[in-house]
Amino acid sequence: MSSLEREMEQTRERLASTIDELVHRTSPKTIAARQTDSAKSFFVDPESGAPRTDNIAKVVGGVVGFVVLLAVIRKLTR
Repeated sequence: MSSLEREMEQTRERLASTIDELVHRTSPKTIAARQTDSAKSFFVDPESGAPRTDNIAKVVGGVVGFVVLLAVIRKLTR
């Protein structure tokens, strides 16, 4: 096998590997798993497994504030 043929075969293998990796990265299951892990890591420390109370408090505060805002708007429009 000549040097050029070996080089072409290696290039073909690298391209196939790259395509396989891109297909894996863009599959809906992989994307969903990545997003789920991202959301979980926002609320739970991945290393210790302890809840991140500061982030939980921020989200709860935002939800409570939004509900209060909706109640005030509803009260004013009646």
